Amino acid sequence: MYLNKVLLYGNLTRDPEVRALPSGQQVANFSLATNRTYTDKEGRKQELVEYHNVVAFARQAEIIGQYMKKGRPIFVEGRLQTRSWEADGKKNYRTEIVVDNFQFGPSATGGMGGASRDAGASMPSSQGSAPVAEESGMEMPSGSFGSDIQYPDDEINPEDIPF
Repeated sequence: MYLNKVLLYGNLTRDPEVRALPSGQQVANFSLATNRTYTDKEGRKQELVEYHNVVAFARQAEIIGQYMKKGRPIFVEGRLQTRSWEADGKKNYRTEIVVDNFQFGPSATGGMGGASRDAGASMPSSQGSAPVAEESGMEMPSGSFGSDIQYPDDEINPEDIPF
């Protein structure tokens, strides 16, 4: 069995570039920075930054392009892919992460962003995320999703629980 899986949590180093392919499908390219802190042999704390090229397609590209900006955190799940092309007689290579799933990181106001599992679908509410904005017909809220829920004032009776 073979496995090509990448999980990254980092900050965008630039605004996503969204464009359309000749087929009409949307594609978003962006760069993600991840940090690693370690202690060197002399006992000094060191920080190492890695930069990753990321690409998303279809509905995911539209959502990322609409809501993500430079500096915002995002969790990306995907796979590694290396493309090659020839320019001026020289062979060029680019390794990038192709997004399968993603979730927005916390916003400046402390809330969590929405998430997307695949193009045009949203994560079930049991996993703690909001539906994709266009499908629900609502704007993405700036605060926490849990803060907009109206709970009844009545006490919950344990005998009313069916299990």
